[in-house]
Amino acid sequence: MDELSVLIGGKAGFGIDRASLVLAQIVSQLGYRIYIYRDYPSLIRGGHTFSIVRASKDKIAAHKDKVDALIALNQETFDIHSARLKEGAVIIYDSDSVKLGALPSRSKPIGIPIAAILKEEKAGEIMRNSCAIGAFCKAYSIDWSLVERVFWKDFGEEAKANLQVASRGHKTADTCTVLELLSKEKLPLFTGNEATALGLIKGGVKAYISYPMTPTSPILHFMARAADKFDLKVIHPENEIAVILMALGMAYCGQRVAVGTSGGGFCLMTEGLSLSGMAELPVVIVLGQRPGPSTGLPTYSSQTELDFASSAGQGEFPRFIAAPGDPEEAYYLARMALDISWKYQIPSILLTDKTLGEGTYSFDPELSKEPREQQEELWDRIGTYKRYQDNERGISPLANAPDREAVIKANSYEHDEYGITTEVADLAKKMQDKRLRKENYLAIDLEYCECVKVSGNRNSKTSLVCWGSNKGVCIEVASSLGLKVIQPLILKPFPLKQFKKALEGVEKVIFVESNATSQLAKEVLRYGITVNHSILKYDGRPFSVEELTERAREAAA
Repeated sequence: MDELSVLIGGKAGFGIDRASLVLAQIVSQLGYRIYIYRDYPSLIRGGHTFSIVRASKDKIAAHKDKVDALIALNQETFDIHSARLKEGAVIIYDSDSVKLGALPSRSKPIGIPIAAILKEEKAGEIMRNSCAIGAFCKAYSIDWSLVERVFWKDFGEEAKANLQVASRGHKTADTCTVLELLSKEKLPLFTGNEATALGLIKGGVKAYISYPMTPTSPILHFMARAADKFDLKVIHPENEIAVILMALGMAYCGQRVAVGTSGGGFCLMTEGLSLSGMAELPVVIVLGQRPGPSTGLPTYSSQTELDFASSAGQGEFPRFIAAPGDPEEAYYLARMALDISWKYQIPSILLTDKTLGEGTYSFDPELSKEPREQQEELWDRIGTYKRYQDNERGISPLANAPDREAVIKANSYEHDEYGITTEVADLAKKMQDKRLRKENYLAIDLEYCECVKVSGNRNSKTSLVCWGSNKGVCIEVASSLGLKVIQPLILKPFPLKQFKKALEGVEKVIFVESNATSQLAKEVLRYGITVNHSILKYDGRPFSVEELTERAREAAA
């Protein structure tokens, strides 16, 4: 079996997210590469939630609409998703509450009296998913000892009770097929948020500050759990204004600091972002995108904040913006963003989204490169300290408060080299030129980094252009259609030279974006680059492999 897609669904509160992760961990231990797509409403309990666990012999980062197996923990799951079933699909369902309708040919329905089993075992309703997982493992001939190892690792003290329920499901189910053991290295499973957090820690972050907001809240939770181990300050202030100002205060005192938010929270941070630009205080902002305007679809995904991130904050000042497409890139770019912020004393924005942040992937550390070393410009302690000293590159030597030998200003007003407020015209121009000069040198610095990735059929005259989490689905679709894929990792300063190099030999350029206005395509049009077609999706859901294949085939024709 080259690949397998399993959909597990129920109402919010059924533990669907954890169940899908446990299932993925079991299959991952057989050597398969994993991707999990999560779909849930903005409700604590109730509503319909589901996950699609996809496993493949090869690395994947996208889901498919059609599934090989359906685990229906309630009637709604079967009613909504039965159309996804392939021929010969396995259907594991709660026979105490689910009535099956029409099924594809050669289907293999397995009814498990989950409610009765839970009653007999005196188990809580949340354990219904463990019962279904046990049945799934029997249906696919997965060795019970593997199930036990994963349960003990995941559930801890609760493992015994969950295994008892899972064993009842296992004994009740029938064997349908065999999911064989692969002779491949077993890779760990990470979400994009976890990889981002680990990248920040690897990059030397000393403080993480955030007000919880989907889809970056899991970073706050991860950092809180890791705080003692890595000597981190992890703070949850009262709102996003406090977040950004607290972060800038820590940066002033020499602490490497990052914050996390989504579009609504970033709105509140924009004046602080501008303060970062004027006072030249470094900070990394993880901006998890979700559909707007306003609250929009708070638990779904989009790529709608590129324009916003590029222009947020009053006035003109340099910034660094990067968009990872998978956990390996999130790990790499989080470290890179910290280094660049502290070298150039500018804000950096890491554009992620719900699809990447809350998606789960097999993480291959060999695919995550080490970022190019970026050294901070430190004061040499000769002469009187000038916090905003003007020089060729615009990067002032850095000293951090408190320092007995230096007066270190941080001024939101226009100021001179010492940080003293000024309204003198010539001096105001001089200092603005000094700040903007940093972006030119940053752009030169980035020429030595891989800012644009090329994959797929490099000789194809038709290319898909994507950014962020659309990377995975574009690479898979391009492989089947013989297309090239161009993926800019860095979006500001835009790597025009590398992007034009990637376009050599391409006659048709197709942009793939999860927004309604093709924001990246608009950006490259400014540089005179031809955009032949845009494939856009803006309903909050990511492209499936089947959907993008059909739309890309039409656009490439």
